[in-house]
Amino acid sequence: MPDRPLRADARRNREKVLRAARDAFAESGYDVPLDEIAARAGVGPGTVYRHFPAKEALFQAVVTARIEDLIGDARARATAVDPGGAFFGFLARVAQEATAKRDLPDAIAIAGSLQDSLYAALDVLLRRAQEAGAVRADVGTRELIALFKGMVVGIRGGPAGAANEALRDRIVAVITDGLRPPRAADAGTAASNS
Repeated sequence: MPDRPLRADARRNREKVLRAARDAFAESGYDVPLDEIAARAGVGPGTVYRHFPAKEALFQAVVTARIEDLIGDARARATAVDPGGAFFGFLARVAQEATAKRDLPDAIAIAGSLQDSLYAALDVLLRRAQEAGAVRADVGTRELIALFKGMVVGIRGGPAGAANEALRDRIVAVITDGLRPPRAADAGTAASNS
C-alpha cells in the first residue's frame, strides 16, 4: 500500500521538526535529546515520533539532506573553469561547516550509497584539480577523505568563537599547503635529505 501524502498541517509540522533537528544536531551533534528537538520545533514529542519513530531516522533524514547538499556542491564545482580554486573552495566550505555544524563528522561517516556518491563527486573534483596542476598527483580520494575527517574533528574539538575560527584557518592553511604540488626546489631538497 503506497504512502499517502501528508496533510498540509502534518507536512508543516514535519518541516518544523526537520529544521529544529538540523539546528540541534549542528549545535550539539547526535547526542541532542528528541524532547529538545520537539521543544525547538514547537511541537510535542508525539509529533516527532509520528514522523520519525527513532532518533536514528530523524538523524538520517537530516544527514541525508546535508550530504546531498555537499554532493551537489562538489559536482557543481567540478565543472568550474578554475579546478584548483573550485577544489580549495570546497575544502574551505567543509571547514566552515565543521566550525558551525557539530554533526558533520557523523554525517561524513555514514556508510552506504550516499557516502559512495560523495566520494565519487570528490574524486572528480580532486582529479580535475590534479590535472590542472593545482593539487599534488600522489593524493587519492581516500587520503582526501581522511584529511577532511581529521580537519573536521580538529576544528570541532577546538575552542569556541573567534579562537575556533583562527584554529580552523590555520588547519585549512596547513592542509592546503600540503595538498599543493611541491615546488621544484622543495622536491630537490626533499630528495637530498632522503
